[in-house]
Parts: sequence; C-alpha cells; structure tokens
Amino acid sequence: MHRSGLVVTGLAVAALGMAVVAQGPGMRGGTRVAPGQPCPPGTTETRPGNCQAPELPAPSILDYRPKSTLVTPEHLVPKAKFPVIDVHGHPGNLTTPEAINRVVAEMDRLNLGVMVVAENVSGDRLTRTLQALSASPHKDRFRVMSGVDFRNVGPGWAERAVAQLDADVKAGAVGVGEISKAFGLNIRKPDGSRLKVDDPALDPLWQAFARLDVPVFVHTAEPQEFFQPLDYTNERWLELALFPSRRNNQPGQVTFEELMTERNNVFRRHPKTRFIAAHFGWHANDLGRAAKMLDEFPNVTVEVGAILYDLGRQPRAAHDFFVKYQDRIMFGKDSFQPDEYPYYWRVFETTDEYFDYYRDYHAFWKLYGMGLPDTVLKKVYADNARRVIKGLPRG
Repeated sequence: MHRSGLVVTGLAVAALGMAVVAQGPGMRGGTRVAPGQPCPPGTTETRPGNCQAPELPAPSILDYRPKSTLVTPEHLVPKAKFPVIDVHGHPGNLTTPEAINRVVAEMDRLNLGVMVVAENVSGDRLTRTLQALSASPHKDRFRVMSGVDFRNVGPGWAERAVAQLDADVKAGAVGVGEISKAFGLNIRKPDGSRLKVDDPALDPLWQAFARLDVPVFVHTAEPQEFFQPLDYTNERWLELALFPSRRNNQPGQVTFEELMTERNNVFRRHPKTRFIAAHFGWHANDLGRAAKMLDEFPNVTVEVGAILYDLGRQPRAAHDFFVKYQDRIMFGKDSFQPDEYPYYWRVFETTDEYFDYYRDYHAFWKLYGMGLPDTVLKKVYADNARRVIKGLPRG
C-alpha cells in the first residue's frame, strides 16, 4: 500500500477517534470515484478509480514507522571533508570558558573551523560575549553578529538604531543577525500596525550596513506550508500540530507572498547592502524561485540552515543549482545540535540513497546525496563566507 494513503488514513482515524474497518459484504468492490477525484477519508486507491479501506485498524501518522528493506551503499560522514564556517550559529551563552570549551570540542569533532554567532544581541550582552571570546585561547574560532531592536519604530528610532549599530561594529561585530522571523510577521509599531519589512522608516538602517561594509542576516517568513490551511494535504501537518506558534494561516494574518514581496522590495531598494537570506530565503522547495531571486538581486546570498529536507529530496536538481550558484551559497546549521551536522555532510558529499532525515516532524520522506564536487564544497563550506563576511579568520 502506498505510504501517503496510510498517512491520510491514519489522520482520518485520529480525527474520528475510531478504527477504519473493512467494508461490509455489499461493499467488497470498494468505492468508485470519478477520474481525478480523491478517495473518501479512510480509504486509498487500490485500482484506478477504486478506493478501499483496509481490513485492519490503521495506524496514526505517529505510529506508522515502516522499516525499509532497501539495501544500498551507506557512507556515513561524521566529519566534514573540508573545514567549515557555520554562518548560522546558535551555540547559546558564550560568556564563560566552560561554555566556549564545550562548543569548541564539538566543533573539532565535526571539522567546524569557525562559527558565526547569530544570536541577534546588541549592546552590553554583545560586549560581554566579545570580551569572553577575546580572552579565550579559542578566539579565532568565533565571530559574532550584533542585533537590532525593531520595537517602537517611529520618530527618532532610525537615529538610535544606526548609532547602536555603529557602536556594535566598532566593538567587533562582523554583521547583524539573525534578524528573527518576528520581523515582518508580528512585530508591531506603536500605533498597533504591523511593522512591514519594507517600511521606509527602516531605510537609514539598511543604508548604514552598506556604509559600514557589513552584511545583514535576515530571516523573513517561515516555510510556505506554515501559511497554508492545516489539513491533511499539508506536508507539514505534524509539525504544525505539534507547535501552535508556527501556524501562520489565521484570518487577517500576513501571507507568505506579502512577506516575500516586502523582503524583495528591500533587496531592490538597497543594492549596495549585502543581504544574507536565512534558510535559503524559504525557497529551497522551489529552486526556480530561488534562482530568480539570486539572478535579480546580486547583493543577496543564501545559507542552508534548516532546509536540508528540501535539498535532500531533490538531489539532482539541488546538485545542479549548487554548481550554478556556487558563489552565492553558504553553510549554516541554525540550531546547535552537534549530532545533526553529519546529515548535512552526507547529503552534500555522498551519493547515498534513501536515508533518514534527523527530525520526523520536519520530513517524513527520505534523503539522497547530492555528490557535490570538491570545488563547490570548499566554496559553500567556507570560501563564500569569507568573501561576504569581512573579518573572518583566514586559517
């Protein structure tokens, strides 16, 4: 039986609170549907136009865990082939020697040469982190980005934000970010209206990045499906069912397309500012759209944090995209979970087939290796980051 049918069946069972059982004697042939029409809930297509329910109670999406019988070569990659710069690091507090040593030990195990700390912090908290790292024997393993407080945008806000940015860069910040998804999604202005990504009041800030020659690392929106109805056709159903805060499809809420338009307006209005679009700009599921963005905006690069599930399910198209745009892509991981990094190495470096992703609720499908050339790996892993983010260690 096709897995998608079982998933839909399981969800229907969960929703109805009862098991789907075999149809009665008068229904042995199943339910007929017109061409192109979906099967009724609790059934799956067994022949063209014929839908049938299983004889046994169907498992839920949580309990159906089939073991694959496929036997293919396996090449685990615990350590990256070349030293890596992680431009999307969230290692937590790095203000003590113990915390720094703990993170460096994991970085050594993975062949992470440098981590760019993208915690969106500013002022005293940024200074404390920079001072702790400067006093550490591992100071060349980290660089730190500063943050921006987008609350209370109004008269005088831009002047204060630019002054803080100047101070943070002078203190040692190598850029700004990760500007969080709340920017554009739900941050409000003093009058209660949504702060749009392309609000003209923010233009002096974007211009300041160009003047200071530092990039801005911005996370706009969320995956496209987070803005769609929470029904059984949504491939992120389980994640959205687990995390209510990720459901961005409520009435009156800003749409995915509105956020993309606002973001692109900023890219277009500020061609001299270097933008890093977090999470591939949320276009890893539509590489044609990602290509259009990079073609239109030469001041934009992307990073691969938390979108491996989309690259790994289209390895040939992703391989070709990475080869074509090899100068525009950087490595980033997002959440600092050391045991998850090797999945990236395996997708990027091998041609392995049909292996698991590390979080079921992100992706119930399997991954495949892209088999990237060494020249591309070196750029994605480190060279592009050194070009885009000035002040990174050269070693």
